[in-house]
Amino acid sequence: MKKLSLHLFSFLVIISLFPHLLKSQDDDFVRQPAGRVILTPHDRSDSDPQQVHISLVGKDHMKVSWVTDNKHTKSIVEYGKNSGKYNAKATGEHTSYDYFSYTSGRIHHVTIGPLEPSTTYFYRCGSSGPEFSFKTPPQTLPIEFVVVGDLGQTDWTNSTLAHIQSIDYDVLLLPGDLSYADGHQPLWDSFGRIVEPLSSHRPWMVTEGNHEVEFSPVVSPTRFTAFNARWQMPYKESKSTSNLYYSFQVAGTHIIILGSYTEFDTDSEQYAWLVADLAKIDRKRTPWVVVVLHAPWYNTNTAHQGEGESMRIAMEELLYKARVDLVYSGHVHAYERFTRVYNNKADPCGPVHVTIGDGGNREGLALVFKDPASPLSLYREPSFGHGRFRIVNETHAVWGWHRNNDSNFVVKDQVWLQSLSSSKTCYKSGNPQFPSSSKDEL
Repeated sequence: MKKLSLHLFSFLVIISLFPHLLKSQDDDFVRQPAGRVILTPHDRSDSDPQQVHISLVGKDHMKVSWVTDNKHTKSIVEYGKNSGKYNAKATGEHTSYDYFSYTSGRIHHVTIGPLEPSTTYFYRCGSSGPEFSFKTPPQTLPIEFVVVGDLGQTDWTNSTLAHIQSIDYDVLLLPGDLSYADGHQPLWDSFGRIVEPLSSHRPWMVTEGNHEVEFSPVVSPTRFTAFNARWQMPYKESKSTSNLYYSFQVAGTHIIILGSYTEFDTDSEQYAWLVADLAKIDRKRTPWVVVVLHAPWYNTNTAHQGEGESMRIAMEELLYKARVDLVYSGHVHAYERFTRVYNNKADPCGPVHVTIGDGGNREGLALVFKDPASPLSLYREPSFGHGRFRIVNETHAVWGWHRNNDSNFVVKDQVWLQSLSSSKTCYKSGNPQFPSSSKDEL
């Protein structure tokens, strides 16, 4: 509470000295301070599932994860296409962890399938408690992704989640900084409960941020203990050796999740894995490639300047040669979209970089951008919100950023994108072409 008060005090000092920073491009919109932290209580029995979330595994499986306070609850998921009628059942595994004086509940992970695409399934965890349901993503385009970073658990988090829930989508991508527990482990439990209405209903694919590290030489000498135990992603299926970086394929789209806080230099395991993963992509069958990471490689906000630079230097050329379409990042608590860029220059065959670390975190917004703006930065605004990436077909998609505005959301930035695999400038006969011009083409 003391830390939260300090953040609020700092915010009030800033706006009193620089009131113009609160003004957006709309004169009638004034940004709000960080919301209060919301602790979501556990209101079910010890054996009932809580903190339920699902994630994609392979082309036709889903991993169901949840927590129980009862240490004897079995890791079983019953599921079927009709409510209350479960004609299939799968058994999985469970784990738990200790962090100083905290001991987690039993954390269950069960993979179910094979599942049919674009189909609603009803399921029950551990043979008791409420029924949940989810819809599998489509097998072919179109598909819609929600992208939201630095989510936390505040009033603004609730606003963001309500806006996301108001329009259907297929998969959620979260580029790091989930619970903002920062070692206070009950906040992981509270976060799992606040997102459960959404994370149990659509697959959430996440990566780690700096707030997931939770490293202490005495208390927790192993990094990412809570994150790796609670949010297990399909890294083994993509031949990765770490839950901190992986990839998956869905509806003609290859999503690569990179780890900003594990080794990424050219002699690292993550680098070698990325080289191998990119080499496997067939752009004739997979026209879209998207990368998700935490610390942005391009950033004109004064917050976190240069923190992604060493990773950019190590890996950017790999993404450029592979003709990655977009790179989503978080970390900076604001929204910013760049033109297609490579090596700090506009390039029609480089990816579009988007910073979207504005989900609702407790630390507030990063209000100050560099002035004058870089010509590479096409839109920037320090407001809470989320984004939607709808891939319409093999050649075109639309990206839109939805700003939170109290009880409603406003679409403030929108752009149509052409897949680089369909660009004659960037691809010819299935092989990447390297342009001589840096003309901006989205």
